[in-house]
Amino acid sequence: MSDERGRIQDLIYDWNGAEGPHSFLRPVEFDDETLRDGLQSPSVKDPPIERKIELLHLMARLGIQSANIGLPGAGPRAEEDALRLAKEIASAKLPIRPNCAARTMVRDIEPIVRISQKSGIAVEASTFIGSSPIRIYTERWSLEKLLDHTRKAVTFAVKENLPVMYVTEDTTRAHPDALKALYGEAIECGASRLCISDTVGHAVPNGVRSLVRFVRGIVERSGKDIKIDWHGHSDRGTALLNAIEAIEAGVTRVHGTALGVGERCGNLPIDILLVNLKLLGWIDNDLSALNEYCRLASASLEVEIPPNYPVFGRDAFRTATGVHAAAVIKALHRGDVELADWVYSGVPAGMFGRRQRIDVGPMSGASNVHYWLEAHGFDADEQLVASILEAAKASNTTLTDREIQRIIESRKGG
Repeated sequence: MSDERGRIQDLIYDWNGAEGPHSFLRPVEFDDETLRDGLQSPSVKDPPIERKIELLHLMARLGIQSANIGLPGAGPRAEEDALRLAKEIASAKLPIRPNCAARTMVRDIEPIVRISQKSGIAVEASTFIGSSPIRIYTERWSLEKLLDHTRKAVTFAVKENLPVMYVTEDTTRAHPDALKALYGEAIECGASRLCISDTVGHAVPNGVRSLVRFVRGIVERSGKDIKIDWHGHSDRGTALLNAIEAIEAGVTRVHGTALGVGERCGNLPIDILLVNLKLLGWIDNDLSALNEYCRLASASLEVEIPPNYPVFGRDAFRTATGVHAAAVIKALHRGDVELADWVYSGVPAGMFGRRQRIDVGPMSGASNVHYWLEAHGFDADEQLVASILEAAKASNTTLTDREIQRIIESRKGG
C-alpha cells in the first residue's frame, strides 16, 4: 500500500475494521460463469465467439483463476464455442482454468472429454444434480437414483482424466441427510471439488454460514483434500453478502457473472465482488481493467448497465448536488485527485478506471458551474455563472453539456 493511500486512510475511521484486524488469510479464487450461467438469462444475447474470446482475455487480466466456458451438452454450437475457448486458453497460455457444466450424466460429460482431448488441456467437469426435497418430489426422483447417477458420472469423468466439481443444485434448501449421501458418494468416486449452490437465491448470510460449516464437516470427515465452491443468485438481493459470508466461513472459490447477468434476478456480480474484496484488502488483483470488462460484457451480451449500478454505472461517480460537489471540487483544486476520489465516495474511482464528474442541476451551487466552465475551457465570469445557475434552478433535471453550451452561445450572441 502506498504512503499516499495510507494518508487517505488516516482521514477515515473505518467501522468495517473496528473490531480489530480481520483474521482472513486464505487466498480467494474466482470462477467466472458469464459465458455459461450468465447466458441463461432470457434477456441476453449469446455473443459471437470473437467477443467471448475477448472476455476470456479480460478475465485472465483481472486475475480470475477459472471460467466456465459453456454447457457443451446443449448442442453442436455450444460444444464448438467451448472448444474454441479451450483452444484459446491453450494457445495463448492464459493463466485461467476452463470448466464446462454438465448434468450428472455420462452423455453430458462425453462432450467435455472431447473438448479436453482436442484442446490438449484439462477441462473441469462441473456436474450438477438436483438435491432439494422440493425438486426431488417434483421430478419424482429417489435418492437412490441420484446416487446412481452420481456414481456413474463422476467415475466416468475421473476415468477420462477430467477434474470434477460436483454441484448440488438448490443446496440451500436441501436436507442434511441428502447432502451427506450425495457429497459422500461424489468424494468416494473421485470428485476434487464440491459446489454449494444457492440456485434460487434463497439464502441469507446466517444460513450460508451454517451450510458452509456443515459441508466443511463432510470434507474433514472424508480425510481428503477437497475444495469447496460457492455459487449464488440474487433473488433476495443478498448475493454479495452471501458470497462474503461464504468466504469467511471457508469456501475456496466463488462463482459470479459480469454485471450479475443470469436467470431470473441474475447471479452474484463478480465485478462488484472483486471491488469489495479489493477494498477489504482480501485480494491484491490489479482491477484497472474491470471497467473495460464490464463495458465489453454489456456490449457483447446487449445488457445495459443501469445508471446507478455500483462503480460502473454512469452515475457512480457523478454528482450535481452543491454541497457534495463543493467538497470534491475543493480537493481537485488542491491538486489532490485521491482526496477527491474519497471525500464523497466509499469507492475510489481511479482504482477502477473511472473519474469524478461534476454536473449542474437544480440542487447545484455556483461552485458546480465554475468547475464545469473551467473543465470545459470557458472563462467563468459571474454573469455567465448566474445565467447557467438560473437555468439549472428552473430545470427539473441535470443540464446536459449541450444545454450549458447553448447558454454560453446565447450570451456571446447577445
